[in-house]
Amino acid sequence: MREEPRLRVAAFRPADDRLDDAVELIESLGADPVPDPMLAVEPATGDAGDADDDQVTPRTDADYVVLTSKTGVELAAAAGWDPGEATVCAIGESTAAALHEAGYGVDIIPAEYSSTGLVDTLAEAVAGAKVEVARSDHGSDVLTDGLEAAGAYVHETVLYRLVRPPESGDSAALAADGDLDAALFTSSLTVEHFLDAAAERGVREAAVDGLNEATVGAIGEPTRETAEAAGIAVDVVPEQADFEALACETVEAAAPTHHE
Repeated sequence: MREEPRLRVAAFRPADDRLDDAVELIESLGADPVPDPMLAVEPATGDAGDADDDQVTPRTDADYVVLTSKTGVELAAAAGWDPGEATVCAIGESTAAALHEAGYGVDIIPAEYSSTGLVDTLAEAVAGAKVEVARSDHGSDVLTDGLEAAGAYVHETVLYRLVRPPESGDSAALAADGDLDAALFTSSLTVEHFLDAAAERGVREAAVDGLNEATVGAIGEPTRETAEAAGIAVDVVPEQADFEALACETVEAAAPTHHE
């Protein structure tokens, strides 16, 4: 009996252990991964005025410190950040795991791993408190605006910038040719960078058309909104905003279409 062709599934995570894990997971689901990093990390430097050294770290005079990503934790730890007596908040389990691995305690993890979830968790506790939010340059205003609305004095430190790797775009070319079965968007920025890479190759419209023939997964509602605003129909938004749920649900949704 002739073997069915395997699904081709694009993952856009940074080219580190996160992409390696994504490839391994997609393969375990019986699909062929298309690793196409759409994000690269550029650590912020002291020109932001928040550190004497080249490497920026979260401020140390806050009552609460919010870390939103594994990358941010690793950069803060490498620069020798000390949270002092601050209440340390992680926006999700992967961030919390990175904090534990770096030797930090974690005081608060919201039940919903999102900016909205963290605002809801802190809303009744932060009135009059100083809250330090340490993250990338593409962090959502939902977090800072929500904390300010709850009465907190919010300061944001940009620990790193997220840029598009110049070699990205293989998945856009595949989508434009109708050769991509599924795509796993993990942030609004991965959507924007995918479209930029497609435009750079002269295939933006065809790539969007190709995605609309494929199965598209978005890790959360903000990512879905960004994709749909660009004309990309989103098929899957997992209830739990993590990559494993995104990959499993998207591959499962793609399989019936693939075999028709």
